[in-house]
Amino acid sequence: MEGLRILIIEDTKSDSDELSYALAANQHQVVGVATNYSEALKLFYENQIDLVIIDVFLNGIPEGINFAETICIAPNMAKPFIFLTSSKDRQIFERAKLTKPFSFLMKPFNELEVLYAIEMAVEKFYDQKDNLDSENQNVVLSTDYFFVKKNKSLKKVNIREIIYIEVEERFCHLITLKENFIVTLSLKKLVEYLNEDIFAKSHRNFMVNIDRINEINMKDNLIIMEGGHKVQLSDHYKGFVQRYNLL
Repeated sequence: MEGLRILIIEDTKSDSDELSYALAANQHQVVGVATNYSEALKLFYENQIDLVIIDVFLNGIPEGINFAETICIAPNMAKPFIFLTSSKDRQIFERAKLTKPFSFLMKPFNELEVLYAIEMAVEKFYDQKDNLDSENQNVVLSTDYFFVKKNKSLKKVNIREIIYIEVEERFCHLITLKENFIVTLSLKKLVEYLNEDIFAKSHRNFMVNIDRINEINMKDNLIIMEGGHKVQLSDHYKGFVQRYNLL
């Protein structure tokens, strides 16, 4: 699985280098570094972006705020963003605040502050408070991706890449080809974000990705998934086989 795809808008090379290093060390991907408004817009529109880190001042002008204002009003283009600045000008802060940034960091920044700000930005953007730091939950949900806190890293899990989900008490195991995740979340809550055309229950403790099924053994009540994973099929849920025309 991958970390977040992050665009950096920063005209000071030492700062952008430090940011890039910290993000890469925590398994995030820097999709580009822009040093002005035009470069920033080009990279933003040409790449798949999960989050933007924006220096308020670019080449002495508050172009970072201009960029934030632009993406805030662009239809279907809103992304969480974080401001960085060394400015102590109250008027600049008030103008920046109007764009509703998800965090506001003062330079010089440190790695931990940036990582915390990223987590908070993702939570706020998807309107799920305190999930990543809670003992009861370590995932932020959206309709296309789950953002899972694993060790110190925040990883993006493409829902379509999940092969199956196994429930164990108050935990859900998300099984993918490359990596497995344990999220402290009920299946009932998880199901709210799963497309029923893709995922179906095969057992009270299992949900399978229909597109990842290799074989169904009705006699042995067994489903062979992509990657050789074996999932139970109970009599109560065999109806999904006919519903999806799998046999």
